Amino acid sequence: MTAHEEEALGRAYDARLMRRLVGYLRPYGGRVALAVAAIVGHSVLQLVPPLLTRIVIDDYIPAGDLSGLAGVAALYLGTIVASFGLEFAQTWQMQSTGQLVMFDLRMEIHDHLQRLDLRFHDRNPVGRLMTRLTTDVDVINELFTSGSVAVFGDLFTLVGILGVLLWMDWRLAALVVATVPLIVVVAQWFRVHVRESYRTVRARIARINAFLQERITGMATVHLFGREGRDYQAFDDINRQHRDANVQSLFYYAVFFPAIELVSALSASLIIWFGSGWVLDDALTLGSLVAFLQYSQRFFRPIADMSEKFNTLQGAMASSERIFGLLDTPVHILSPTAPSSAGPSSAAPSSAAPSSAALSPAALSPAALSPAALSPAAPLSAVPPSAVPPSAVPAPRAAGAAAIAFEGVTFGYLEHEPVLHDISFRIEPGQRIGLVGATGSGKTTIVNLLLRFYDVQAGRITIGGVDVREMSLPELRRQFALVLQDVHLFSGTIAGNIRLGETGIDDAAVRRAAEAVHAAAFIDRLPGGMAAPVAERGATLSVGQKQLLSLARALAFDRPVLVLDEATSSIDTDTELLIRDALRTVMRGRTT
Repeated sequence: MTAHEEEALGRAYDARLMRRLVGYLRPYGGRVALAVAAIVGHSVLQLVPPLLTRIVIDDYIPAGDLSGLAGVAALYLGTIVASFGLEFAQTWQMQSTGQLVMFDLRMEIHDHLQRLDLRFHDRNPVGRLMTRLTTDVDVINELFTSGSVAVFGDLFTLVGILGVLLWMDWRLAALVVATVPLIVVVAQWFRVHVRESYRTVRARIARINAFLQERITGMATVHLFGREGRDYQAFDDINRQHRDANVQSLFYYAVFFPAIELVSALSASLIIWFGSGWVLDDALTLGSLVAFLQYSQRFFRPIADMSEKFNTLQGAMASSERIFGLLDTPVHILSPTAPSSAGPSSAAPSSAAPSSAALSPAALSPAALSPAALSPAAPLSAVPPSAVPPSAVPAPRAAGAAAIAFEGVTFGYLEHEPVLHDISFRIEPGQRIGLVGATGSGKTTIVNLLLRFYDVQAGRITIGGVDVREMSLPELRRQFALVLQDVHLFSGTIAGNIRLGETGIDDAAVRRAAEAVHAAAFIDRLPGGMAAPVAERGATLSVGQKQLLSLARALAFDRPVLVLDEATSSIDTDTELLIRDALRTVMRGRTT
């Protein structure tokens, strides 16, 4: 994520964004209605205790009516208990609703991220997308749980207290209102400075995250070149800036709340000064004066709360803008509304030896691949015969379901900078084809286009004569097993990384696939065997072991077309021999 993005706060309130946010509350309208009813009831009950105090002082104490005092005391206690119950109901309903909304929002974001094409993921850092799913959703949850409904309750309480004050004595009410401009000035000062402080803190957090992600990922380089001391000093500087920004933010809070208390005390002083004189002149009862003092203390509390909630609202607007910007990102790679199916083409019987005929180099653009770009795969006969027992090797499936053809394909990741230009070739079912070219010549790009991670900009790719853009994405990708140089393993178990949650692949099938590609030998040495835990991205496994697991995965899924992208690079010779022997097993009867 960029520091600039984290600094951008946008407008404090955006009606369009708020309407869209409120839409996530609609499925839980009953809960929200209960919360609103509870907070209205709680606000009404907050008006009762000062009135009861007035009644006690003006009516029951002068008359010495103990029974009346007992009744008022019981009513006072009942009001407090009921107020507690309503506050609990409001808090419970909104907190639980906030969790439900967070769940829905995160599922929607995750679903959208899965549907976005590879071009989007290549251009957006993982950290930024993680922030959308975590931090930004948490900020919106805070708006729902302690922001919007709380502000509504504060407004209701403020209006209610002002109404009661005017009803009791408009002169004292005017004294209270006269101090409101001071509150407005203090709140405006607080809002402006805290907004800037909030932006600074966000920027410092972004710098800390970026620094730590970069340094932890490259810790081997840090150790190798002895950068520990310099990186410590650099982090000390960044961390110190973050600390200072937070301290500055705390300073504004430390000034704001005592300032509110000071204005509240000024209001109380005016009430006591003028009210006492009116009590002595019998123009005001003592009970009314005491009630006014209690109401004046409660009058400024909602104002302070609403000022504090301003940051919550502002942060929620910024977070929602980023989230909705992500959700509004269009999905370019889509299944057609009426998908076609790839029809089978003529194929050699599965028992026939796979073809390795070279393709015409004239079909290739010189700017993309070398003249020898498409050549027969290197023979595997040089690899010693497999020691895998025949029972462990699955029977060869029928040769590839359909022919694959590139017809005048042009593509570039950047506009006007084609990586492939007018590429044409055909791969028959069961044929083994090797693509040879310099780094950056477009070999991986051909794989990405074939699996439709990207769409061609000109020409077309067909399977069995059907354009891949006319096939549903699940149907298209079910044709392929992909083995990459950089194998991605998920946190879980060995068996889980072979079957990838596919319920149709049982434990026996996982075992057969592992044995067939020589992975069972090292798996059995692991504590737990197939149930052995796998760390994030397979950090505890060697490159060769991860490649063997990837081949076992390809064999277990039993796809008709096998795609290898430098699957034997960056490994030692002995492991390469094992992998090449495993490849012979995996390629049997498959287009490769």
